[in-house]
Amino acid sequence: MEYIFLITQDLGLDPLAGYHAIEFLQRFMVKHLTDLLTTTTPEGAAADQPGSHEDAVLDKLKDKFPLIVFSCLQLASKLSLHSHIIDNNTAVRFLHSVGHRVSKQTLLESELMVLKGLEFRLNAPNPLTYVEILLEVLGHNEPSIPVEHLHQLCRHVLQFVSLQRAAIYDSLLVTTTRCVSPSTEHRERFVTVTEDCMLLGVGVIAVATFILYVRNWEQVVGELSHITGISRRSINDFTHVTLTHIVGTNSSVTPTRV
Repeated sequence: MEYIFLITQDLGLDPLAGYHAIEFLQRFMVKHLTDLLTTTTPEGAAADQPGSHEDAVLDKLKDKFPLIVFSCLQLASKLSLHSHIIDNNTAVRFLHSVGHRVSKQTLLESELMVLKGLEFRLNAPNPLTYVEILLEVLGHNEPSIPVEHLHQLCRHVLQFVSLQRAAIYDSLLVTTTRCVSPSTEHRERFVTVTEDCMLLGVGVIAVATFILYVRNWEQVVGELSHITGISRRSINDFTHVTLTHIVGTNSSVTPTRV
């Protein structure tokens, strides 16, 4: 994921493309690995040795993975008509510069493989889109809130949450269940929370507001709750957990519970 953010920045792409690419990569890898692991034993793997098949699949995939990641980003860059698109010449030059020598034909084949793996479905929820739309609505409803100043920090907060996703959502699960070791049932029910882009969007804005305009925090949380129907308690929990990960567990960060 960090690799995608770095390439997005290096090539001057719209940050939206990075989040689309992450979604494409996650969806593609789930299907691709499932297909590979359920096929016949690949050459070089002993069928009678436990784990041998899986190891052979992962070894075969390891060399292709950087190109798969780049193909996801190249596809994502083509979704917008108003931002920079990665053409094949740019792609070949960039990959060569980081030590991956590939031809344009190989690029096309990789892109087609990813497209097929995604079943040509490129419409995917983008957390940055949720953040930006919510900021627009917030600015309309509460003109006193300087949303234009919040926007840039929201991007940084969203990137941090994306990179620390597993740790943050594990902490959020513990916070919401009030259980240090949540059960399997709790974890299964919590999956919908991890996939909720609306919660992520309001949480990111709430965190950015707490950092920049703490005096307006309760006002913003109230308005976000009104806009989305998400409870203040849920927004507070997300804010507290994320801020704790940002500043470190030894620091005391306690947004007022509202």
